[in-house]
Amino acid sequence: MDLELWSVRPLWLTVLAALWGAAAGLLVPRAAYRFAVEPDEAWRTRCPDGHVLTGAAGGWLGLARCPDCAQDLRGSRTSRSAPGDAGRVSGDAGRVPGDAGRAPGGAGRVPGGAGRMSGDAPTAYRYGPGTPLVALATAGTCAGLALATGARPELAVWLLLAPLGVLLAVVDFRVQRLPDVLTLPLAGLALVLLGVMALVPEHAGQWPTALLGSLVLGGAYFLLFLVNPNGMGFGDVKLALGIGAVLGWYGWGTVVLGTFAGFLFGGLYGFGLVLVRRAGRKTSIPFGPFLIAGAYVGLLIGAYAA
Repeated sequence: MDLELWSVRPLWLTVLAALWGAAAGLLVPRAAYRFAVEPDEAWRTRCPDGHVLTGAAGGWLGLARCPDCAQDLRGSRTSRSAPGDAGRVSGDAGRVPGDAGRAPGGAGRVPGGAGRMSGDAPTAYRYGPGTPLVALATAGTCAGLALATGARPELAVWLLLAPLGVLLAVVDFRVQRLPDVLTLPLAGLALVLLGVMALVPEHAGQWPTALLGSLVLGGAYFLLFLVNPNGMGFGDVKLALGIGAVLGWYGWGTVVLGTFAGFLFGGLYGFGLVLVRRAGRKTSIPFGPFLIAGAYVGLLIGAYAA
């Protein structure tokens, strides 16, 4: 009977982890939209049509939808519905007459209309990266971690950090930027939480190796940054501190594997862009997503092997 329960428990863990990932992934697009700005710009506080973002935690938590834009859209459709053709919106469907609903002077608008829905819809009812895709990716990430780790205590750490890794990957892929307010807390949280897990029975890693992994990988990436600042961003160096802690938990073999996988993924992506003539040899590509993807692969293998 005990063997049967043990064989079923990972399935329940996987389902619960996937549900957690899906729920957390729903919140990623709004945060990604706000963080995805150029280095000299402040975090976004308005939707693409200029409405102030409201909600929990100062507007940081919530779905990537603007209720003001949705209200404008409904009002526009109602006002444009002609008698005898009820419910139909003629011409540019959902367009707000003039600049209604926009901030004065265009304040808070995103250059180029980033975040708009497809077509000519002028309002940003939905903005940022696609919520279903991000939620699905986060759910799959968490499910994979649960399958590989099983019912060990460090799984709680992986599930807490996974949405943050997805957020960093999305932001870096969109604007080639890894914000300090995300990378440095990732490293700190990883070390603190793993330190707590080291006190819990049945864990399968070593906290001293996690600490050394953070320092060694961060130092290695710093040297690469000094040698070639154009090829390695300083944000990648800060991200490596957290990645090194996570991989180091399962030993140096996992650190090497995860690091190698990250460079392999990044190299294949860059080579693919060159083949389709969308990039040249000197084109800058975001390395953060591949560093995170490589760490994920290394973590899966390290957790399963442990």
